[in-house]
Amino acid sequence: MNTPSVLVWTAFLSFLPISELRGGIPFAIASGVPWYWAYPFAVAFNALVGPACWLFLSTLHTYLCALGVYRNFFDRFVERARVKLHKGVRKWGWLGIAVFVAIPLPVTGAWTGTLGAWVLGISKGKTMIAVLLGIMAAGAIVTAVFTLGLQAFSLFIKKL
Repeated sequence: MNTPSVLVWTAFLSFLPISELRGGIPFAIASGVPWYWAYPFAVAFNALVGPACWLFLSTLHTYLCALGVYRNFFDRFVERARVKLHKGVRKWGWLGIAVFVAIPLPVTGAWTGTLGAWVLGISKGKTMIAVLLGIMAAGAIVTAVFTLGLQAFSLFIKKL
């Protein structure tokens, strides 16, 4: 794969709600991008999630709520996010959002963190800071685990 297409796919995977950094960073590193370029690149594109999600929630979302199918789906998704985030936010305030986003597991990324912060009424500024801190931590964890995992795996491969 050539470098421009690797970067486009890395940006795409880093922005997607399903993969975020858990997909973008390993893809970039496995495609030959050094970890010290893959980390900031993927983090930068994942950091765009917060403003994009907030913009959607403050504009298009209000119009889509008129559709029953959308409203039912969104209400279920919001309730799950609220339940997951409420305890941490009650205990740690807006830093609870950062901790939640920093855990690199499915459904704990920037999309859910921003949505949960919006539902819980946390200000836009604090949400963006918390999500960025969480993204940076999650990116560091994913980069370290993937890089160290590749190094550990290479111990078992004979080089010609």
